[in-house]
Amino acid sequence: MFVWQTSRFEIDLSRPKVMGVVNVTPDSFSDGGEHFEIRSALTHCEQLLREGADILDIGGESSRPGALALSLEEELARVIPVVRHAVTLGVPVSVDTYKPAVMQAVLDLGADIINDIWALRWSDPQSVVSALDVVSAFNTCGVCLMHMHRNPQTMQTTPMQGDVVAQVTGFLAERIDALVRK
Repeated sequence: MFVWQTSRFEIDLSRPKVMGVVNVTPDSFSDGGEHFEIRSALTHCEQLLREGADILDIGGESSRPGALALSLEEELARVIPVVRHAVTLGVPVSVDTYKPAVMQAVLDLGADIINDIWALRWSDPQSVVSALDVVSAFNTCGVCLMHMHRNPQTMQTTPMQGDVVAQVTGFLAERIDALVRK
């Protein structure tokens, strides 16, 4: 049995788990902004669980190609009410963010997993705390390290060249090593 320890849960990964996605964005590429309003996002969380989701993943900033970065204040306003509700539903809660201040806020609320498209590389120039610092301080939180070529504004201007599988694997191995060293 392979168990993934998160802040509040041990997740048995010996069988696949369904992660229900709750995008609190007006421009989501997966749901077209259907759950941008907080009430709709809360209802969607409960619907996903009724339909069999094992984990809820909440995101407030779109990472679709061409998406613009969101201010910290706006992202917090979108995700905090949804996370506050989701942590009461009895399932692991993941938050899709790369901003250290958002990570800190949601982990303080009881979120279990940080799902980061930047693989904990983001540092806010106005803060002394990096994403890596935040998750290291919550040593039982789960982490999803993602690979993203460039950033949402430029990811499709110059596609990756060569053996992309080797490049992505190498990148993720380096990020895992950075997290383990921290």
